[in-house]
Amino acid sequence: MTSGKEDYLKAIYLISESHELVTNKELSNMLHVSPPSVSEMITKLQKQGYVDYTAYKGSKMTRKGRREAGRLLRYHSLWEVFLVEKLDFSWSEAHEIAEGLEHQTTEPLSERLDNFLDHPVHTPRGDPIPRKDGSRSGITHRLLSDLEVGEMSHIRRVMEDYTLMDYVQGKNIGIDMEVTVKEKEPYEGPILLSTPIGDISLSYKAAQQIFVDDD
Repeated sequence: MTSGKEDYLKAIYLISESHELVTNKELSNMLHVSPPSVSEMITKLQKQGYVDYTAYKGSKMTRKGRREAGRLLRYHSLWEVFLVEKLDFSWSEAHEIAEGLEHQTTEPLSERLDNFLDHPVHTPRGDPIPRKDGSRSGITHRLLSDLEVGEMSHIRRVMEDYTLMDYVQGKNIGIDMEVTVKEKEPYEGPILLSTPIGDISLSYKAAQQIFVDDD
């Protein structure tokens, strides 16, 4: 399978975690490719049994497709953990490097890497790592920006965005960190958090891309 097809499968997998049918427009926006290119690739993936496509509605992953996409995400995630924990790369650096390494990884290599890392369950930025069968659980969907003043929660994951990852790490925010909202400025102003390392001010835009405990 080409790296291009693998990237499409990963994108469909990730989008389908919030809703089952994935539209071509969503894929076009996520992968930054033209709509005709998406249509062409979806046709290929359907012929190979990775997705079921319904005209004007979208694509649904087959069991074969979910297993393959989960495998790729597992490889990517394990490399992210290795690069951050063992080589001290930043989240964004590790994510970029892992994009290349995942396509060169075999199952025996991933098993040794998993054993070496003592079987991690989530990436450095909080995404659950897929199991060997391609499934994963533990995705939280509540946004940090949804917390009310005085409400306490924990940082669980940060969206896959290079600028955001650097911004969050620059603020010394870590996964599983306990946070309490002290202040929320009106008109989508900054949010002031009380944390174990002191008060931290975050932009509203960033808070909309950081997830905390679900209700």
